[in-house]
Amino acid sequence: MTSTPYTVNDVMTKTVVTVTAAAEFKEIATAMEHWKVTAVPVIEGEGHVVGVVSEADLLAKEEFHEHGPSLIEQMRRLGDTAKAGSVRAEQLMTSPAVTIRPDATLPQAARLMADRHIKRLPVVDADGTLLGIVSRADLLKVFLRSDDDLAAEVRREVVERLFPLSHRDITVDVTHGIVTLTGRTRDQHLIPVATRLARAVEGVVGVRCRLEGPASA
Repeated sequence: MTSTPYTVNDVMTKTVVTVTAAAEFKEIATAMEHWKVTAVPVIEGEGHVVGVVSEADLLAKEEFHEHGPSLIEQMRRLGDTAKAGSVRAEQLMTSPAVTIRPDATLPQAARLMADRHIKRLPVVDADGTLLGIVSRADLLKVFLRSDDDLAAEVRREVVERLFPLSHRDITVDVTHGIVTLTGRTRDQHLIPVATRLARAVEGVVGVRCRLEGPASA
């Protein structure tokens, strides 16, 4: 009933800093510092994503800079100790990269980030070619929508569609992203549905439902 959900394509960054598999450690660190990013996709060919190098991948070298890892550390942290001795992206990167398609919804992207404990996702097409990158901060952009914009969508996509006969008796107010529905409706059983649909509108922080059924005779 509500309008088309926001997708990754709506919020992703389309200009992406990348490196090739042959990029040297210092080149990667310099790119991250210059462009103020915390990770870079590693690409080959015409933009096919083969991995991601993050700050965490580079920090292993600093961690073991003054003293090499003990035998126990080497056995317990094989990945980190291997990266500490690496000098090129192909050795440092996490591969295969966890990626997402541009038509994925924002909740799908958020769940994937949470499940895989990562802060950003390269966005790729069906062939694995890089289209952009989406971060946790990008997923929060929908909460920057104005209160007026949210109120208009809730009224248009929820109230007017759900209550075609009594929508003029319902007031929609939005303050700091919180929707308040007030008024009376002829269809009391639809009040919980209205609450659920209003909460599902992208950018809504919360819903206060003060709708009531028909007045008693």
